[in-house]
Amino acid sequence: MERPLNAKQKARDSVFTDLFTIPEYQLQMYQTLHPEDTTIQLSDLQTITHKSVIAGHQYNDLGFLARDRLMILVEAQSTWSPNILIRIMAYAVQSLMDYFELHAMSLYANAKVTCPKPELYVIYTGERKMQPRVLSFRELFFPSEASCDLDATVHFIYFDQDKVDIINQYIAFCKIFASQVKAYGYTREALESIIKICRSKNILETYIKHRETELMDIMTALFSQEYATEQYGMIREQKGRQEGRQEGRKEGRKEIVKQMFRLNMAMSTICEVTGFSEAEVNAIIHEASAEGDVH
Repeated sequence: MERPLNAKQKARDSVFTDLFTIPEYQLQMYQTLHPEDTTIQLSDLQTITHKSVIAGHQYNDLGFLARDRLMILVEAQSTWSPNILIRIMAYAVQSLMDYFELHAMSLYANAKVTCPKPELYVIYTGERKMQPRVLSFRELFFPSEASCDLDATVHFIYFDQDKVDIINQYIAFCKIFASQVKAYGYTREALESIIKICRSKNILETYIKHRETELMDIMTALFSQEYATEQYGMIREQKGRQEGRQEGRKEGRKEIVKQMFRLNMAMSTICEVTGFSEAEVNAIIHEASAEGDVH
């Protein structure tokens, strides 16, 4: 297998935010979600937030204004988690605060501030299975309660292979990404294969054509981060097994100390056989005596 690719420090975004902070694709996303709005224009859109609130080192959240709507979108990857509702609510609040700051609105003023209408979406790139299309924070976390002082409704968007809109193209890209990493690992071969397949299937064709360098930078950084995480996990697992074996051997030696003590064998002999110091032997015997294991 090839050596893993090196991370490029400038690649801070995910493909998700790199794609959907580009005005043309942001407009296409909005039109997919609101096909009834036929008069929306690029000049009606404004990105509000572009910072990691909870997601960690990779940005995969996006907030933008479409006239009087505040569109909050979070990318959910292959693992389903109900906690994404809390994450998107936190992101929505941050986006509103950014909006008020941008427009110099004080929440401590007497007059009511002008507030855009939030719309919350999760773009789910894994397999749908039985997940719902709409979830309520109250219904999910407090199903037995008639009401909750804090609530939010979140809309989930899943892959539809019969549609070719920008959102479905992005999810298709994610599925190709996952399949090629599974096939080739975090290597340049996987990167090149992702681009090749997307081009052959006309997936994000214009985006890839004009931003291939940026896309490769982002994926290279992601590969390096994921590879490092994977290797760290393997090292931890290996270390855990080694520590487990060492701990097992140590416990076995402790049992030998107790058995030799019961036979009234000399301290020097116990230390020589088990490898423990005299202080360690005394500590083991004291502990065993307190537990009633030796007398």
